[in-house]
Amino acid sequence: MSEVRISLLHLALQAGQLAENFLQLERGIRLASAMDADLAIAPELCISGYQFIDVIGTDWIRAHPDRWAMQLSSLAKSLKLAILFGHAERERLDNRYNSAFLVNADGITIARHRKINTHAESWATPGDATSVAYWNGLKIGILICADAYTNKAAGDLCSQGADLFLSPAAWAPGLYGPNGEWEQRTIETGIPMIVSNRTGEEPTMNFRGAESLVIKEGERLLSHSSAGSAVLSFAWNTEERAPAAREFEVAYL
Repeated sequence: MSEVRISLLHLALQAGQLAENFLQLERGIRLASAMDADLAIAPELCISGYQFIDVIGTDWIRAHPDRWAMQLSSLAKSLKLAILFGHAERERLDNRYNSAFLVNADGITIARHRKINTHAESWATPGDATSVAYWNGLKIGILICADAYTNKAAGDLCSQGADLFLSPAAWAPGLYGPNGEWEQRTIETGIPMIVSNRTGEEPTMNFRGAESLVIKEGERLLSHSSAGSAVLSFAWNTEERAPAAREFEVAYL
């Protein structure tokens, strides 16, 4: 197809509030489905929140698929849309990963990426590989948030033939906030990037000014920030590799 509908879930998540975050995530996905999305993209660590470790520790982290991921797979199948979401997973006793999973409209996990640049997450084992995912004729490269900080992961995905970057993120503005990294990766590789960031506040981080973005050749074509949760929908022209409109369709939760 030459056009797909994508919804970004720009959510006000809470640290360590698994059940509350999941309910909001589910509401966002259902709203994305009502807006005819083929793909819903949730932020990094969208179920646990980013600074969960000081609230609930790590004992809750399980191997994929845990009960939360299984519920999302069932939701994807029932609504007939794909979901990309960030979530923590455990492989062995001491190996915990900050991961992203792509579930297709049949409820099947078709891709997993483990965050490589985990310097800010003391609990997380760094991932060591990238691989292109195939969905709806698109060759997708997944970059979790600060994986875009350097050109290594993006360059690897470019060499594998990726034609679109998708980035679940939890990157707050401020001293260590994004400073042109996403834009630079699109300039270096020639590959557009879609960033599903978040909002809300956590113990020491304020995401209220964080932006969800669509970027091509260094230019921010679509952008959104808000204090409240919102679903940001748009049509993506797969031939032109660009959004079909100049603004997100915004629906607040």
